[in-house]
Amino acid sequence: MEDPVAPGAGSPPANGNGNGNGGGKGKQAPPKGREVFRSQRRESEGSVDCPTLEFEYGDADGHAAELSELYSYTENLEFTTNRRCFEEDFKTQVQGKEWLELEEDAQKAYVMGLLDRLEVVSRERRLKVARAVLYLAQGTFGECDSEVDVLHWSRYNCFLLYQMGTFSAFLELLHMEIDNSQACSSAVRKPAISIADSTELRVLLSVLYLLVENIRLERETDSCGWRTARETFRTELSFSMHNEEPFALLLFSMVTKFCSGLAPHFPIKKVLLLLWKVVMFTLGGFEHLQALKVQKRAELGLPPLAEDSIQVVKSMRAASPPSYTLDLGESQLAPPPSKLRGRRGSRRQLLTKQDSLDIYNERDLFKTEEPATEEEEESAGDGERTLDGELDLLEQDPLVPPPLSQATLSAERVAFPKGLPWAPKVRQKDIEHFLELSRNKFIGFTLGQDTDTLVGLPRPIHESVKTLKQHKYVSIADVQIKNEEELEKCPMSLGEEVVPETPCEILYQGMLYSLPQYMIALLKILLAAAPTSKAKTDSINILADVLPEEMPVTVLQSMKLGIDVNRHKEIIVKSISALLLLLLKHFKLNHIYQEAGDNNQFCWRNLFSCINLLRLLNKLTKWKHSRTMMLVVFKSAPILKRALKVKQAMLQLYVLKLLKIQTKYLGRQWRKSNMKTMSAIYQKVRHRMNDDWAYGNDIDARPWDFQAEECTLRANIEAFNSRRYDRPQDSEFSPVDNCLQSVLGQRLDLPEDFHCSYEIWLEREVFSQPICWEELLQNH
Repeated sequence: MEDPVAPGAGSPPANGNGNGNGGGKGKQAPPKGREVFRSQRRESEGSVDCPTLEFEYGDADGHAAELSELYSYTENLEFTTNRRCFEEDFKTQVQGKEWLELEEDAQKAYVMGLLDRLEVVSRERRLKVARAVLYLAQGTFGECDSEVDVLHWSRYNCFLLYQMGTFSAFLELLHMEIDNSQACSSAVRKPAISIADSTELRVLLSVLYLLVENIRLERETDSCGWRTARETFRTELSFSMHNEEPFALLLFSMVTKFCSGLAPHFPIKKVLLLLWKVVMFTLGGFEHLQALKVQKRAELGLPPLAEDSIQVVKSMRAASPPSYTLDLGESQLAPPPSKLRGRRGSRRQLLTKQDSLDIYNERDLFKTEEPATEEEEESAGDGERTLDGELDLLEQDPLVPPPLSQATLSAERVAFPKGLPWAPKVRQKDIEHFLELSRNKFIGFTLGQDTDTLVGLPRPIHESVKTLKQHKYVSIADVQIKNEEELEKCPMSLGEEVVPETPCEILYQGMLYSLPQYMIALLKILLAAAPTSKAKTDSINILADVLPEEMPVTVLQSMKLGIDVNRHKEIIVKSISALLLLLLKHFKLNHIYQEAGDNNQFCWRNLFSCINLLRLLNKLTKWKHSRTMMLVVFKSAPILKRALKVKQAMLQLYVLKLLKIQTKYLGRQWRKSNMKTMSAIYQKVRHRMNDDWAYGNDIDARPWDFQAEECTLRANIEAFNSRRYDRPQDSEFSPVDNCLQSVLGQRLDLPEDFHCSYEIWLEREVFSQPICWEELLQNH
């Protein structure tokens, strides 16, 4: 079943082959010669070989798919209602012509009349006019012949509507609906809320979303007027206009009001989609974020970035998933070593091993090693031999199957690619730790943070330090943390910090005091939308804007509603995950202490959501050992390993990153039993030069006080927020004027009648009051 755009127009692909600046190219990889042998293995072993997903990650899906996800299938009938409202109003104003036949001046005049008719007292008449505006924003699909025409006229009409002041008019109506206490109290009392309880809000939010999404989209053919309108709209959304808060904060307040139970009728999916697109439009997407990062590193005097992470991932190939046996139950389901040895020569085993050597496609990228001897193979231990296919490190892609002897040789040798995709990185802390160990070993004392003095150390240590410094990476966060420590130590000498008023900074200032409530509300909705096998009796109702007034009575209607509900939840997860990731990355760049139906073999929005959630988890756990331990405690490794079955390079990369930070805590037996996963980590994840992640000997792997680490981080964040944003008038750091002449020379604002009565005041308050000078001297 396809996502709706508008009746009368071709339905867009649900997973994004439409036009636009999104990712979502849903092509399936062409079959190759080895597929014959894979099918034989599937028949013999009953396993499922997941195809490589040619998913392109981006800010959003295709333009048509992003528009279609605004609506649910329950709203299909409302497209006809919107069209009827427009045609009835249009016939009273224009005779004998259709909208597409009007000149631009006539179209502007009609839109101006529509906005005037919005300012009526009657709620019913106001809704009809709003529906007519929505029909224009939807592309006047009744007069179009194809989906391309609908998308074109939707974009044209949205620019026209914005230029005539539609956004300001609908924003005012949105304020009125949010503050409508009668609708809120009525929804709270109702036992079951349906789509009918949010009609006005859904119409308003749909118009605002279409304005944001169509104007946000950049095309090379856009006129100068459209480009100017886009920048004006971006500024209007980013900054406080007419003493009002930024638009994103209004939407955040709707989210918290919905989660608190005060407004259960709010159409939360539309609110979240609009919030996500407003944040993306005002702060910028991932490409803009990368440009800001490059610019900020240049301003701080840091060397340029070696690569763009997203671009590197796009050139990577996905690894084969772990073997079927391990996915079901880890190593305890593997056959015993004796049985495994007995069948090593079987053809099926050889084909399985050859097939698992398929991480890369280009054979000339590898440098193969000599096969191991029998003694070396036996000394490797039985643990590795109990794993069917775990020793197979790389994927080869022969056009024809290899001979039997070649397959045997390939299965028992270890091969590595010539080049790794990432440039290694070294932190200043890593160099200090390396020198501390070396000095303790060779000269018996340390020099603290001094990384330049190498006297008394052997020549190999000199070369090692030189290599480490060549790959030293100083992040923007490191510089910000250092500057913050200096500002905390010397607030008077360094003076006040000059904070630029960027859209990100303004948004953070507005969100600061309610930031925990916003995050909790988003996580509550995310939890309610997440799939689970258990019933959620205590979760909030997120289906108010998808359930019809009358529940389905036929099997077909029930199936359609079930699909609609699942799709509704998927879109909510997609919007929240993208929103949180954008906020987290933009706030971190702004300052480290600010912590957001077709032929495809996959659903774009679901894969997009999974990658976003994995990226969020990576951001939250990076260099936070206490949070990494939470992943270990809650046994995330088997779950993450099962996620490797999805053959998509970007998703696998972030799964492997999460597994890498846990390996030092999972124990030697886990590492020994998951050699294929360890090899994939080595091939695909960036390396730190002296990070002993594969053996667990790192000093960071030792026990420490988890609570103290989190408390220190919280204290640093609170100190930053207090220093930058809490500025009381009577601060202890405020300078005091101790000069008598300066104090007496200050001009004071006195009442107008003071000059008439100051002599009486002096006589009463000064001259007539006795002063005991001896007592004054004794007290001081």
